[in-house]
Formats: sequence, C-alpha cells, structure tokens
Amino acid sequence: MVLNNASDTFDIGGEMTVHRLGFGAMRITGENIIGEPDDVANAKKVLHESIARGVDLIDTADSYGPAVSERLIGEALAPYPDDLVVATKGGLLRNMAGEWKPNGDPDYLRNALLSSLDRLRVDTIDLYQLHRPDPHTPFEDSVHALAEMKDDGLIRHVGLSNVSVDQLETARDIVEIATVQNRYNVGDRDFEAVLDACEDANIGFIPWFPLGAGDFEAKENDVSAVATKHDATPQQVALAWLLQKSEVMLPIPGTSSVSHLRDNIAASHLTLDEEDMTRLGE
Repeated sequence: MVLNNASDTFDIGGEMTVHRLGFGAMRITGENIIGEPDDVANAKKVLHESIARGVDLIDTADSYGPAVSERLIGEALAPYPDDLVVATKGGLLRNMAGEWKPNGDPDYLRNALLSSLDRLRVDTIDLYQLHRPDPHTPFEDSVHALAEMKDDGLIRHVGLSNVSVDQLETARDIVEIATVQNRYNVGDRDFEAVLDACEDANIGFIPWFPLGAGDFEAKENDVSAVATKHDATPQQVALAWLLQKSEVMLPIPGTSSVSHLRDNIAASHLTLDEEDMTRLGE
C-alpha cells in the first residue's frame, strides 16, 4: 500500500504551513551532483510523486547540478500548487572537479538569486537560504544582501545553512531567520546546540544528510535493533526519530527513486515508543 505524508506541520516564518517531512532535490541531478540525471523523465516523475504523496516542502540549491535541480523543478512543477513551498540556496559553487566553494559576495548572491528565480519560474523565492558562510566575505555582508532582497520582495523568508549558534544570532540581529539547515542525523549530532537555539526561537531546523548515507556511526546497532522491532528499515527509523526528536525538525530526505521516496514517506507513519527514543537518543 502506498502511503501519504502523515507528518504533522510546522509554520515556516510563522506563516508557510508545511508537513514536517519534506523532499531534498539534490539527487535528481547527475552522478556526483553534476549535470543532467541519466533519466530526466524519471527525475520529474519523482518530483510529481512527492507532491502526490503529500509533500509540500521541496528543498534545492543553485549548486545542485549546478542549476540542474532548480531547472527540473521549474519544468516539472511550475506553476506550483498553492500549498507547495519551494526552498533554494545560494552562495556555494559547484565545479566539474566536484569541489564546493563558498561565495558570499553580496553582488554574487544578488545575481544568483535572479538566476534561481528564472529557473524556478517564480517572482519570489519562498525560502532563500545562504548555503554556507564564506570565509572571504564578512558574514554580516552576506546576510544584509539577503535582507535587502527580502525588502525588495524577491525573497519571502530568509534561511541559513551550515552556521554556528553565534552566526545565527548575528544574522537574527539583521533579518528575521525562518530556518537553519545544518548537518544532523541520529548518528551525527555535532550541531545539537544549533537545534536547541532553533527550538528556543521557533525557527525551523532542516537536517541535511538526515539518513547519513546509511551510516549511523555509533548508533548503527541501535537503529537496526529498533528497525527489527518495528518491521521497518533503518532509514525509516532514522527519519521517525528525527520527526519525534523536535517539533521544529524538518527532515528532507532525497532520492532519485520513486520506490525509495515512498519508503521515506512511509516513515511518517512510524511511531517510536519512549524506550526507542531513549535508546536512540543516548
């Protein structure tokens, strides 16, 4: 039986209501996140299936492809359903050598945003996130650029990614921050303090790498045991744990497979008991 998204909801920026289990669109690109996917029609089918199964938060970035993920989303889904939130990111370059290079220069960010608007076929980005602080550009300058574009009506809500608690607080002094997207999963909790700060301020926390590529490090055996107990996959347990861990948590597992997408969405129907949460949370 194919299940629909049963996760509860969160109001991004206090107004954009989404189911807390979203979809990350990095994997609809080519190998190594570069170029076109081998099967463009299948990539678009995955996007359509996500919407059909009740996903109303899709996260992408201009560096995925680069530009490929945004363009495919625009081609497949625009004009978008009224309840769909499409989030993207700027400020991180992807080159053919597979390197990720931050660029937080304000002029670059303004140009990147205009390009994202064109590819996504919108006049305003629902949620635009600084992909990574640039060590060669003052962090405040990058955030001010996003704040100005929000004032111009090009961005509805501003988000951050890969930031510390101090950087989050610095940014909040400049503009309202709706979300933070940092690496986090059941086996990797280096940014627990950032999650705590988001909970305190009711800021959405988007954990990237939510499935740890199937590697849950020291929690591997615990995840497997809980999965066996519930007749679920370890990946489903990992997603269920994230959803129950915090009310501001917005996991965005990505895939290029319809069947894997359905498996991920089924995790929203899995309820872990107190014993499970304690075991996984230790």
